[in-house]
Amino acid sequence: MVQQLNEPIVRARVDTNGLDTYYEIHGSGEPLVYLHGGFNSIEMLGQSLPTLAERHRVYVPERQGHGRTPDRDGPITFETMATDTIAFLEAMDLSAPGMVGFSDGAMVAMHVAVSRPDLVGRLVLIGSAANQDGIPPAHRELMQKMTADTFPPMFREMYGAVSPDGPDHFPVFFEKAKPNFFAPGFTLDQLGEVRSPTLVLIGDDDAVTVEHAAAMVRVLPDGSQLAVVPGTSHGLPFEKPELVNRLVLDFLDPHQVEKMMRLD
Repeated sequence: MVQQLNEPIVRARVDTNGLDTYYEIHGSGEPLVYLHGGFNSIEMLGQSLPTLAERHRVYVPERQGHGRTPDRDGPITFETMATDTIAFLEAMDLSAPGMVGFSDGAMVAMHVAVSRPDLVGRLVLIGSAANQDGIPPAHRELMQKMTADTFPPMFREMYGAVSPDGPDHFPVFFEKAKPNFFAPGFTLDQLGEVRSPTLVLIGDDDAVTVEHAAAMVRVLPDGSQLAVVPGTSHGLPFEKPELVNRLVLDFLDPHQVEKMMRLD
């Protein structure tokens, strides 16, 4: 059962496999599902949502333990989050919407696109390698050393401000989610099972190498693209939001771009 809480932005909750999933809907137009990054909440999309919502009806679910969606017994893995995301898409009765995933959200999107290609239209993967081979060794080493206490404070503060589990649950949530940093992901052959034209979008100093991102694009369907944003790190959607938003919208709406070029 979906309970609508407020307009014009829809703020609601829906059951996804027994998880009380919080989500918002912004804007109008063709549907677009945005999967936020790991340890993020909807607030982290403040520089993207208004622009994307000018041309799309943007659905933003917060995954298990993230934002306003509570944790539950059991692990937090890319596989479980993908299963919950599939349940969300079905609950919203969305037919192959565009999908954007950032960081952990991009890996969740890959899992959805591989297991349920019928549920994903054009796909944008921001700041995510397909597997551990694409992650620079220095970044892997940094993640190994991270603890709930040394993780950037802004994430803990954001969690404490909105989580229904309360701020004291953050260390539990962190330990459940941290193994995702080292998940095996997909071989390039497995990634080749994706049927959605895909934009692989990274920063030139990202947590994924340019060489690996190019290899991802080579196995993805015709029409897939690689974009490397100069002067950005893993935080590229926050460091150069206008450029990233333009790249995302241009890829999602190729016919709109063609129309604009004809007008010129």
